[in-house]
This record gives sequence, structure tokens and C-alpha cells, in this order.
Amino acid sequence: MLTVFSGDLHVHTVLSPCAEYDMAPSLIVARARESGLDLVAITDHNSVENARAVMEAARGTGLAVIPGMEVETVEEVHVLALFGSLTQALRWQDVVYARLPDLPNDERHFGVQALVGPDDGVRGVLDRRLATATSLSLDEVVVRVSALGGISIPSHVDRPAYGLLGVLGFIPAGLDVPAVEVSPRCPESVLASLEGRCVLRGSDAHRLDALGTARSRFLMAAPTVPELALACRGLEGRQVRDTRVCCPVQGQPSGRNADGGSDAKPRSGTDQRVH
Repeated sequence: MLTVFSGDLHVHTVLSPCAEYDMAPSLIVARARESGLDLVAITDHNSVENARAVMEAARGTGLAVIPGMEVETVEEVHVLALFGSLTQALRWQDVVYARLPDLPNDERHFGVQALVGPDDGVRGVLDRRLATATSLSLDEVVVRVSALGGISIPSHVDRPAYGLLGVLGFIPAGLDVPAVEVSPRCPESVLASLEGRCVLRGSDAHRLDALGTARSRFLMAAPTVPELALACRGLEGRQVRDTRVCCPVQGQPSGRNADGGSDAKPRSGTDQRVH
């Protein structure tokens, strides 16, 4: 039986240096359920270190959590890499870490990269800088993610910085991706230029009130990566029903993340818990 699932496939945690401390596993899960989401993808910058914690925090809640990453290519284009299992995601992390410059993270400039458990307790800090480009090309990312059983979705393609259209000015012919993601307030002119492609929306949440403010609805048999791939390609009755932009939860401040950006301040230290 096919069911409609509401998903936000672009969510960061406190591991991403530009994310705020409220992006902790238990709070992400609670906010996702509160906002009516059925699935989220955890997509920190160039790392999957916190995906397990969110998956464990979601156990028994009815929320499906997809392990993933927002990888930065050598062209400085951001791409969501989504996987059907944590094992696949960790193998991809090995690939990325081997191609990520071995630079220390400047916490004063970029912020703290916190490693957390499912109870939101801080396990440590990742000292290696994540906010930088890898030496992986766009084509190489797509091919290698696919070889591991995952799917690649260029993220916020309309944005001037780190967006595929903003950086390259076009989508390369032959780029084998099932979909592209646009920012919540993507101009209509850009949407028109993407006619014929599967277009998704994700919140790119770096703060809790942004989570779920942009989402896509999928008609699928289950909230899994193989089913997402079928839905994005319109195969076997699966499909992307629609995308939508929602308002932040009443009483919570909205930030630039509603547009796919981040106005989070650098974080200068870690508490025992991140909230």
C-alpha cells in the first residue's frame, strides 16, 4: 500500500558549526513530530557523526530518520547524500574524510562542532574543520554515492553561494540525480527553469524553529531511501505529491534558515548538554 509521507530532507545538528545548540537529537525529534513530519534526513556538513544519535533518539516515536550528509564539492557546490543505512553513510564518511583538507576548526570563527548522544549529552568536539570544500568533484560525488547505495540531491540550487545554479549557472548534462532541492523562497523564474525536473524543498534547518518550515510530500510504500529514489523518478506508482513552505511554530522566532541560510552566532564552548 502506498502512503503519503511528509519529509524534511535537509536538517543539521549541533555538529554543523553554523548550527545552534538547540539542534540536539531529542529536540529535533520532538520538533519534527510536533510539526507533522514523518521523516527527516540528518545532513551535517561533510560528516555523519551525529546521525546515529538522532536515529536512536527517534526510536519508537514513529519518526523515520535517514542518515546523510551535506557534502561540499571541489566546485563549492553543496549536495545532499542520503543513505538507506548508517553503515552506508559511514562508508561515505570515510570517502569524504579522505578528501577533506586536514585543517583545524577555528571555533572563534566557525563555531564548535559538537558530538552528541541520543540523550543530547555532549560526547566530545570534532576538531577537524568541516566548513570547507572537499576535493571531490560534483560528478564524483554522484557516482560514488550511488555506488554505495545512496542518492545525491544538489541542495538549494537557486542560492548564489553553494547552489548548483548559483555557482555553475546550469545543471550539467548527464548529471544523474533523481531530484534537486530549492530554498524555501526560490524565485518563480528559477522554478520555471527547472520544469521537467523533480524539485524538492527542505528547510536547511540550522535552528530548531526552522525545522519543517519547508518540506516535500512523497507517495511511497515506506519512508526509505530506495522509495525516495522511486518517488523522485516517478516510478512504480511512487511520486512527489507536492512541496510546501510552512510557518514557524507560533511563539518561536523565525530566522534566515526559513530561506535556507543560517544566522546562527559562532559557539565558543560546550555545556554538558547542548540545551
